[in-house]
Amino acid sequence: MQLAPNQLGNHLQRGLKSLYTLHGDEPLLQQEALDAIRAVARVQGYTERTSHTVAGTHFDWSEVLASGGSLSLFADKQMVEIRIPSGKPGKDGSVALQQLAEAAQGNDDVLTIVMLPRLDKMTKSSAWFVALEGCGVTLQVEPVERNALPQWIAQRLAAQGQRVATGEEGQRTLQFFADRVEGNLLAAHQEIQKLGLLFPVDANAGELSFEQVESAVLNVARYDVFKLSEAVLSGQAVRVQRMLDGLQAEGEAEVLVHYTLAEDIRALKRVKDAMGQGRPLPMALRENRIWGVKERLFERVLPRLSEAKLAELLQSAHVVDGIVKGLKQPDWPATGWQALHRLALQLCALCGGVAKTAPGLSLSRN
Repeated sequence: MQLAPNQLGNHLQRGLKSLYTLHGDEPLLQQEALDAIRAVARVQGYTERTSHTVAGTHFDWSEVLASGGSLSLFADKQMVEIRIPSGKPGKDGSVALQQLAEAAQGNDDVLTIVMLPRLDKMTKSSAWFVALEGCGVTLQVEPVERNALPQWIAQRLAAQGQRVATGEEGQRTLQFFADRVEGNLLAAHQEIQKLGLLFPVDANAGELSFEQVESAVLNVARYDVFKLSEAVLSGQAVRVQRMLDGLQAEGEAEVLVHYTLAEDIRALKRVKDAMGQGRPLPMALRENRIWGVKERLFERVLPRLSEAKLAELLQSAHVVDGIVKGLKQPDWPATGWQALHRLALQLCALCGGVAKTAPGLSLSRN
C-alpha cells in the first residue's frame, strides 16, 4: 500500500499498520513522518523501541530478526526501527527483510519501520522492496520543488498562527523566503520556527511584513548540480545565476558543474538524432534513460531546438571544457565560473525563450 506524505495523518487516524517503509531524500519530511507514526504507536501501547542501522556488508541481520521476539517484562508492544542509509541491504538483508515483511502480517505486537534513502526504479522492483510494499505501507518523501516552496512556507507559517500580507506584497515575501532557503528544507523549518519566536502572534496578529522576514531569515540555501540542471532546462535564467553563484561559494568543483551541463546538451542531441531517424519522442527518451522531471522538461524543450542550435551548444560545451581545465579561449571569459555562467545561460535561453539575466550580466560577458 502506497501513501503520499499528506495522506499519512488521515491514515493514522483510521488505525496503525504493523509495517511501514519510509523512503526518499528529504530528511525533514521523513523524520516528521516517523515522529507521527511513533506518536500514534505510543498511544496504542508500543512502549519499547529498538533501533538498528545497517552499515557495511557484514551487518548481523539475526539481531534484527530476533528483536521482534524479545519483549521486556514491562512492555506489551514493541517498535523496531531499521535504517538502511545506503538503500542496499545486501543478499542477507534482502532475505531478512522479506522474512520481516511476512512476519508483520497480522502481528499487532511488533511495529516495524524501515527507513531508506531515495530509491531508483530497479531497487523498487527488487524482491525485498516488493515484499515490504506488499505487506505494509510505503511512504515516499521527496524534496519540495522550488515552485511549490512558497506555498509550503505559507502552510508552515499558518500552522503556527502566522501569515504574510495578502496580494503582491505577500507573494514577494514568500518568494524572498524561498530564495533564502531553497534546497535546505530542514533549515527552512528552523527559520520558520525562529519567526514564531521573534514575532509572537499576540504582538502583531500573526501577520509578517517583508521587512521582518528580510531581517530575520538567514541565507541558508543549498544547491546541487541536479537542481541546476532542472533550472537550466526550465529556462529560469535568474535562478540559474543564483544557483551557480551558490555552488561557487560552496566550493563545488567546476568540472562537475560542466559535466552536468554538457551531459544535458549531449542527451538532448542524442534524443534529437533518434527523432530524426524516425523514433517517436517517448521511445527516444526511454532509450536514452531520460526519466521523471527531466523527461517532462525534454518533451517541452526538444521541439524548439534545431540541429544547428544543438551543434552550437555542443561546441560551446567543448570550449568550456578547456577553460575549466585551464586553457584560454578567444572570445570567452577567462575564468571557469564565468564560462559556466555563459554556457548555462546559452542553454537556458534556448530552453525558455529569451533568458532574463540579472543586471550587469549578459550571455557574452568576458
